[in-house]
Amino acid sequence: MTSIAIVGAGPQLGLAIARTFGSQGYDVALIARNRTKLDDLVGTLTAEGITAAAFPADVLDRDALAQALKDAATQFGGIDVLEYSPVGTFGSTVLTTPADTEPSHVQHEIEFQLYGAIAATKEVLPAMREAGAGTLLYTTGAGSIDPAPQVGNVNAAAAALRNWVINLHKELDGTGIQAAHVGIDVSIGTPAVPGFPTAQPEEISPVYWELHTTDRDQAERVFGG
Repeated sequence: MTSIAIVGAGPQLGLAIARTFGSQGYDVALIARNRTKLDDLVGTLTAEGITAAAFPADVLDRDALAQALKDAATQFGGIDVLEYSPVGTFGSTVLTTPADTEPSHVQHEIEFQLYGAIAATKEVLPAMREAGAGTLLYTTGAGSIDPAPQVGNVNAAAAALRNWVINLHKELDGTGIQAAHVGIDVSIGTPAVPGFPTAQPEEISPVYWELHTTDRDQAERVFGG
């Protein structure tokens, strides 16, 4: 049995990734804060013949996140793929330029993006190490690579996550476990800024399947418009 846990699952990219893996026979564990929205996603996937279940948890609540992943592993016989995707949901209600950033503005984003990813990884990696197989995928906006001043605090945390993931890829090289970063340099679904490139989530989600299957030597993929 094969399964994917999507942390930060939503109706755009998260749902598209679920469909991409689910269409290949993977069971899908959806993790996010809002149970009602998760249940809607489960209903959509179930109607399409994909086995899916909701495991509500806030990534800022480390114990709840760990328990959600434990429950998913129990229900589906393990987690073969972890996808951590805070894209499209800022952890902070404050977006700041570098010059106006306070340490607290970055700290909240670090808790949401980097520390949440680390906590999720620590929960699933031991079983992957034991099996000698697995995939760990992490998503940020492309501001982690080429930052934009208007979201300086978000970009700083995303860059920290990117750095950690690429380092994790190097550490896990040769173990059978793939770790990779996906940087998304488009608006997803609808334009966030006039003139900025836009892509539909279904155009992006195959990148995750490729990193899991054919491109396991790659530490990073950037999806641009």
